[in-house]
Amino acid sequence: MSQYTHFPEPGDDSNPFTDPAVTQHSGTSGYATLDLYNPFNTTEHPPPYQPAPSPTVQPAPAPAQPPHKKSSPTEPRNYGSYNKQPGEVTGMARADLQKQQEELERRAAELERRERELDSAGLGRSATRQNNWPPLPSFCPVQPCFYQDIDVEISGTFQRTVKAVYYYWIVYSAVLLLNVLSCISQFCVDQSTGVDLGMAILWVLLFTPCSFLCWYRPAYKAFRSDSSFNFFLFFFVSFCQVSLCVLMAIGIPKWGFSGWIAALAVMKTSRGVGVLMLLTASLFTAEAVLGTLLLKKVHSLYRQTGASFQKAQQELSAGVLSNKAVQQAAAGAVQGAFTGGK
Repeated sequence: MSQYTHFPEPGDDSNPFTDPAVTQHSGTSGYATLDLYNPFNTTEHPPPYQPAPSPTVQPAPAPAQPPHKKSSPTEPRNYGSYNKQPGEVTGMARADLQKQQEELERRAAELERRERELDSAGLGRSATRQNNWPPLPSFCPVQPCFYQDIDVEISGTFQRTVKAVYYYWIVYSAVLLLNVLSCISQFCVDQSTGVDLGMAILWVLLFTPCSFLCWYRPAYKAFRSDSSFNFFLFFFVSFCQVSLCVLMAIGIPKWGFSGWIAALAVMKTSRGVGVLMLLTASLFTAEAVLGTLLLKKVHSLYRQTGASFQKAQQELSAGVLSNKAVQQAAAGAVQGAFTGGK
């Protein structure tokens, strides 16, 4: 380290510019060298600076533009569907419009139904509504006797069951009319069956309104107001109804029912009348089976509603005590008892 204790002279061997790492780049075109320039020599001037030549960059060729096709005024424009023909797009648009129209109609019907439900709820149970059943024309002297609207008064959970009971009553009434027609045909073949014809007319006039009042209306009221009393009334009358359908299907003579026994007996006399009576007997059998299924269905729903026999007793007692006719009769009885005692 003693050689670095003083500044060396320009001619000394320890000149840093004589280092091989510097002298190996002398004379190359890529570097601006000093060509062994001695900064301590005042007679020499440094060489001019020569920058290294920059590489020539050629611009990339511009992408070729496709030829622009000018659309004619009559050419149809296709917006948003490049792989479909105009006819297909029109058909799909019509189908979408039809679906939207159906959806709007369905929503309008739903809104109308909800509006009727709100109106019904606003009126309350004690409010009087205009009767609409049976649907009779305005010129008829007899006016409707009941108000019935399953979609409004019955909950959505039970509407299907109540409609099934209603349609069952309609079919039952139609079978009773067919039974009258079968008995008329039987009377035309055998005049000794006049009792059957008379009884058939009596049954259709008696059972049609009684079945509506005694087991359909109780079922309707039971599901409308969750009435235990109406449930039990429906169960009792419906059981009797199914038993009666079994007797109708059997067809005991002189009872006015075109059942299996009466139909097989007529087959010996007239085949056509026998076929009609066999059809009636088959319908009576189907009525008995369907009535049993509906009875089981209503009973299963009754167990879900929380109704009970105790509630039925309470409703019966409350209904009897709130009945004006019963109150007037009881008041008259009490007054008569006091008057007789005096």
